[in-house]
Amino acid sequence: MTRLDLAEIDLATLAWLAGSSANRALLAELHETGHPGVRNSHGYVVQHLVDRAPAVSELAGLLGVTQQAASKHLLELERLGYVERVPDPADSRVRRAQLTDRGRQLIDDSRRIRKRLDERLARSAGKDAAEAARLALARLLDATGGTADVIARRAALPSE
Repeated sequence: MTRLDLAEIDLATLAWLAGSSANRALLAELHETGHPGVRNSHGYVVQHLVDRAPAVSELAGLLGVTQQAASKHLLELERLGYVERVPDPADSRVRRAQLTDRGRQLIDDSRRIRKRLDERLARSAGKDAAEAARLALARLLDATGGTADVIARRAALPSE
């Protein structure tokens, strides 16, 4: 068996592999922290609930999915206790999705775990190398036209 030199892998593939591995590790730690049913795709939904309470149709548009798919994700998050649907104050026929206290705790726990991973990388690779990696990945995102979508929180929902 030949030895694989990771430095010879193209940057896009290496970024995807590293990101996928990091997400698996972060998700495992979230599960251990008390969030056992959370999946990566839930983060894409939760990001749209941080500072708003969209109706299902609005959420579907933000995620770029059908209303049925958005409803499915909301139902999963409701069953896990992270989201609740409440009547719209202006139109009681409309239900809006909002984070529960448990949902806000999920965000806090996720941010704390991600920060620890960043700190581990800075310790093992060095602060300058970690910052250079961040800059290179940001430039890769920009070079592939993804920056605007990330800024607008329109990152494509992963297929699972």
